[in-house]
Amino acid sequence: MKLVITAAGSRGDIAPYTGLGARLREAGHEVTLATHEGFAPLVRAAGLDFRSLPGDPRGGPAGDRRQLMATAAAFARKMAAGLPDAVPEDTEVLLLSTSTAPFGWHLAEATGVRSLGVYLQPTTPTGDFPPTVGGTRSLGRLGNRAMGRFSLRMVDRLFADAVHELRRSLGLPPAAPGAVRRRLEADGWPVLHGFSSAVVPRPRDWRPGLAVTGNWWPHHAESQLPCDIEDFLAAGPPPVFVGFGSMATGEGERLGELAASGLRKAGLRGVLQAGSAGLSADVEGDDLLTIGDVPHALLLPRCVAAVHHAGAGTAAAALRAGIPSVPVPVTADQPFWAARVAALGAATPPIPFAALTVEGLAAALARVTAEPSPFARAAMGVAVAMGEEDGAGAVLRALERC
Repeated sequence: MKLVITAAGSRGDIAPYTGLGARLREAGHEVTLATHEGFAPLVRAAGLDFRSLPGDPRGGPAGDRRQLMATAAAFARKMAAGLPDAVPEDTEVLLLSTSTAPFGWHLAEATGVRSLGVYLQPTTPTGDFPPTVGGTRSLGRLGNRAMGRFSLRMVDRLFADAVHELRRSLGLPPAAPGAVRRRLEADGWPVLHGFSSAVVPRPRDWRPGLAVTGNWWPHHAESQLPCDIEDFLAAGPPPVFVGFGSMATGEGERLGELAASGLRKAGLRGVLQAGSAGLSADVEGDDLLTIGDVPHALLLPRCVAAVHHAGAGTAAAALRAGIPSVPVPVTADQPFWAARVAALGAATPPIPFAALTVEGLAAALARVTAEPSPFARAAMGVAVAMGEEDGAGAVLRALERC
């Protein structure tokens, strides 16, 4: 089949689809990944066809919720306008990410192309937990479901103008985003969720058609780490990984010095991944190394712990490696994932980004690296469960039924 995966966001929102796409291609499908131009090399390195989606939200300031909403609304118009051109006419199945589904539904309706959801976050309301971007405090089963429905209505409102313009350009009759979403829900539109049931079990009140498959791991062609990293790893005890992915743009110098001081106060070595923040330390040596992009699947198993922003992909990568985390969530769904990993016993209680200090970081690192470490034992238990899942295989089986 000719498949098109559509995904938008930062690197963590895109990279899992390179691994999923590569697996689908190996099974004989023709796979295109439509995303932002800046990720074209990442897509092509996985052997996938690339189509460009407008805009690129990577690297923006963290901001508060109001800023995030304003940015999302502006981005929605660009996404809605450019999505039809990014999907070839001979597409047979659309695989829609969390961020592109609110627009992809209408394109599928206009073209008659089959579609299914491939989400990295749980967005369907449930009593089991509050919405992923609505805070981490449970409001009880009724309250959690109510907040979940409210969150969806807010997304509908946020995208209403963009959806109106998209439907008009596609020759579709006017329809409110919420009405289309509710119709798909009633029809049992299938959504596959690419995270581990060991981290977020499938909610017991979800309707049929909503599945938790296990993670879709990013594609990487490398089989070994660069020589400078190998030399650093060989020069002493396993280090702590420190990285904030696409978060904290412009705060690299402050974060780098804070991380370096915290590591040294705890008596630990560290690998700082620059990321969008430009994380680095002024003075390096046998105890500190700054690196660029390397596959987490190769590096994290060689580390003793990880300090990270608790993005879904990085949090899962640390668990897959069987190492404990010190989560420092910045925004969006990161507090949700930080709380989930901590609840598993595989991480310290989250340290909000704005509250991160040298002393707090050093104390958290001392806890997760102490021997024996219950945090490491819990992380290894989750790693075993993750190893038994085949997320991409579940998508393949769903396509056979599509």
